[in-house]
Amino acid sequence: MTDWVRRLGLTRQTTISSLRVAIASVVSMLVARGLKLPEFYWAPISTIVILLSTIDPLTLSWQRFVGTAIGAAAGAAIASLPEHNWLIYGLGIFLCGILSSALRVTTAYRFAAITLSIVLLIAHNSPPWIVAVHRFIEVSLGIAVALLVALTWPAPTKQAQ
Repeated sequence: MTDWVRRLGLTRQTTISSLRVAIASVVSMLVARGLKLPEFYWAPISTIVILLSTIDPLTLSWQRFVGTAIGAAAGAAIASLPEHNWLIYGLGIFLCGILSSALRVTTAYRFAAITLSIVLLIAHNSPPWIVAVHRFIEVSLGIAVALLVALTWPAPTKQAQ
């Protein structure tokens, strides 16, 4: 390996890992855009989060999937109320924590709270339930691509350098 490559910290592991995540992200984006999902970028973001996490991809995928479902459902329900304000938003975040705990998936709480926030705090042109369903599909697509890549193209290990 040339000296400048070593100085940059480039290894076989970082090169393969970067290529793996790049390909998976592009696939995720292209599929989501092909499905004409309005905020298609959530698919590759989910793929990146899963593949670059230090947590086992299967565990993190389950947390993100369940949390997104909880947050999307709660966000759509709250957004459908005649009025909602900062107090209702705070109660929604609280509700996500309680639901996550009751369902024994407390690790999904952060994803539930994030999804609820996206559904409630970002202005959308579609009805809340449509926004929530789209968010769930976009994130689930990214999770599916990440799992497929994790199972078929395992991350390189330090021994493989």
